[in-house]
Amino acid sequence: MEEKPKSRTLEITVISGESIRMDRSSVAENVYVVVRAECLNCCTTKMMNEDGGLLAWNEKFLLDIPSRATSITFEVQCKKYKDVRPIGVARIALSDFLSGNNNIVLESVPQMLCYGLRNWEGQRNGVIHFSVKMATPGHNLCPETKEV
Repeated sequence: MEEKPKSRTLEITVISGESIRMDRSSVAENVYVVVRAECLNCCTTKMMNEDGGLLAWNEKFLLDIPSRATSITFEVQCKKYKDVRPIGVARIALSDFLSGNNNIVLESVPQMLCYGLRNWEGQRNGVIHFSVKMATPGHNLCPETKEV
């Protein structure tokens, strides 16, 4: 009988974003990141305003990865007036930093990564920087976890 894959917990630090635009000319304001792993639960950063082309969050979360999940999604969104506007998304395959036996991501060594964001039309819209490592059991760093 084949062993069922176990769920894992990753410690993800959303570091920063660069060259993220609301549209072709405007500066990004009230921007935040939603991180999820193919489930309704997600972690959300605080809102930031762009400073010289850079958005810096430096927020750390523990993200439970369901055993069926194959990717993690970073959605950059903007709150303008009462609306939430999606700005860019990066969907990252878990195989980019996890192997079947979890040898790629270690507990003590975070991997620093950056991925390009795409807007909903598929055009490039900036870059998101983050780090990832396996979490030690028993911690909860995602007080903003919510079901959407």
